[in-house]
Amino acid sequence: MLFLPAAALCCLCSALVAMAAELIQDQLSLTRRVGDTVSFSCGGTDQCGKQQVYWYQKTETDPHRVILHVDMSDGTVNSRYSHPQKDDFSASRKTDGCELKIEKVQLSHSASYYCCCQKKVSHMILVHDVDSWTSADTFSSRQVFVSVSFTVGAANETNRYLIFGSGTKLYVTDEAVVKPVVSVCPAAPRAHPEGKSSLLCLASAMSPPLVQFSWKRQKEDGSLEELKPDDGEQLVLTEPGRTAAILLIHQPENSTYKYRCYVEHEGGTVEAQTQQVMVARAPAPPPPPASVQHWFRERLLCLLYTGLIVKSLVYCCGLSVIRIFRNKGPSTHSRRAD
Repeated sequence: MLFLPAAALCCLCSALVAMAAELIQDQLSLTRRVGDTVSFSCGGTDQCGKQQVYWYQKTETDPHRVILHVDMSDGTVNSRYSHPQKDDFSASRKTDGCELKIEKVQLSHSASYYCCCQKKVSHMILVHDVDSWTSADTFSSRQVFVSVSFTVGAANETNRYLIFGSGTKLYVTDEAVVKPVVSVCPAAPRAHPEGKSSLLCLASAMSPPLVQFSWKRQKEDGSLEELKPDDGEQLVLTEPGRTAAILLIHQPENSTYKYRCYVEHEGGTVEAQTQQVMVARAPAPPPPPASVQHWFRERLLCLLYTGLIVKSLVYCCGLSVIRIFRNKGPSTHSRRAD
């Protein structure tokens, strides 16, 4: 009875680890003029369970639309899909992946391009047929790519799911590529109440506007290390002409680090002009326990009520004295008249 839940848990863990994999598209963006030639690369195809790599196009207004697929076993290109611009594209197999190419770029080619393939996983069965997804002409981001159920047993040919590259965006324009101007500074003048600190990295005046942020920190011994997801949380804000990344840092107590911001751009990776030094201070002392707070609250209320009572007594005494003096006044005048 205990074997089946444990086996299912192992299958779930292995599947989640496998799903973290993706194809490699290291070109963040590409800028071309009308009539130029452009190529999009896709690596990491050795992890594909089936030997077909699919290329999708995603415009600002339309969903993902399949263009063609490449058979990695023999380099055959199949463009049987109903993409309206399928004749503008070609593809080829490379030693470390495959490549999508446009011989003459047009304004209508401005879009993001993604490569995709099917990855095989043991002990996982897909409810839907994966081939029906990759052979479809379009799909939207709201559609569910894969529905999975786990079982304990041997793998078969249906144990596959889709993995994608991060995508490459094509800009068709006559503007030259300009690297961003990058600066880093504290995002808030005061430290976070929980002992966290925040940094702001700003990239501006770049063309094209697409950038990607990464962070490194320099230890006290001078060595650099990449920030892991557990070391902080990042929020990216974009507006015309600039993009900002806010990093919330979980920094150890009584530690000093120099943080560097790196901005990846089509023109190259740019490092922040200044390094921000963050010193983690000891956290504020904990608030007093609830019983102590309750005791102070009671004493404060008692003092308040005592003051109100004394005020009322003084007011009553004052009224009494005034009435006594008023009553004595007429009697004194009447005696003098007698």
